[in-house]
Amino acid sequence: MSNVLPPPIWVNSPDQLGKMVEDLAAQSRVAVDTESNSLHAYREKVCLLQFSSSKTDYLVDPLSLKDLSQLASIFSNPNIEKIFHAAEYDLICLRRDFEFTFTNLFDTMHAARVLGYPAVGLDKLLGDKFGVKMDKRHQKANWAARPLTKEQIHYARLDTHYLSDLRDALENELKEKDRLYFAVEDFQRACRLDDAKTRTNGAAWERFAGRKDLSPRELTVVAQLCNWRDKEAERLDRPHYKVMMDDVLINLAKNPPEAREDLSAAGLSEKQIRLWGDMVLSATKHGAQAPLVERRQAERKNDAVLRRLEKLKAWRKNLGTTMQVESDIILPRPYLAALSEHPPKDVDELKEMMKDTPARFEKFGAQILKTLGVKYAN
Repeated sequence: MSNVLPPPIWVNSPDQLGKMVEDLAAQSRVAVDTESNSLHAYREKVCLLQFSSSKTDYLVDPLSLKDLSQLASIFSNPNIEKIFHAAEYDLICLRRDFEFTFTNLFDTMHAARVLGYPAVGLDKLLGDKFGVKMDKRHQKANWAARPLTKEQIHYARLDTHYLSDLRDALENELKEKDRLYFAVEDFQRACRLDDAKTRTNGAAWERFAGRKDLSPRELTVVAQLCNWRDKEAERLDRPHYKVMMDDVLINLAKNPPEAREDLSAAGLSEKQIRLWGDMVLSATKHGAQAPLVERRQAERKNDAVLRRLEKLKAWRKNLGTTMQVESDIILPRPYLAALSEHPPKDVDELKEMMKDTPARFEKFGAQILKTLGVKYAN
């Protein structure tokens, strides 16, 4: 494998995009990755798309191109396999920003998990299999900044350049271990839009509602501080943590400051006090007097459901240990919840419940029924 790579093609015009799509449309497989700016903006967005065909690496600049709809036909084409590494986050971002739909996926990270690899990062896999070194520092770069550095461009192209070779190596191992069908079923499920994974639009303070160390009044102060921080982060277009860290909000709620002089004890820097001291004091005082916020009470599952859940968890954990994989490879979480809440009465009901993962039904169906206490005649 050659260590000398030709330069990638930078795509930032409709004409270049059209030529790239023409190349990709002629391929049987295409490697894909994205880079976003979640660590540098209030609302993250896709700032770079990487594609590798059989001969060419492309870097697509969505900040210059207003219309990426030509790519929709690539992602939705069942005759073109899209190779990702850690596809879940990329799919969320691509659906959110461009409303793409997906068919025919191969996720090299998930394939490595199905195989039981203890470390599944792309840098680790490429290093071990191909001797490729990646500089992980660029993972946290501001990908919305232009121009990108030469180092960023090299890092971005490596994310897809070797994916096809990695995919083939992992597929061979999956076949050898007789686990390819597990991976394929998971790839197919990933292509379907999963409403359960869409982000909720609840108030920011609700992330803290489960903390038992916060009294109702302290949680109300946190809510007021979160409301202020959210507005300030949006105004400045930066992530919440770059305005104020969560632990500082907790300190302010537990030890409400009386004056600006008290803010440093809660963890505010001199710059934060100078910029936002009066606003923080106002938010904490308002929280001390405002009507108490109400914690959402999580619906408690009945004892029978909990018993079934614990039995299924114990079964898949033990089997996962035997197969040397994480337990969700044995039985993905959605099935764990469904089976514990609505246990099948017989094998036919189980088969229907697991229709999207027939390989797991065939492999583990009898064990699942036994675990749930359902008689099964083979």
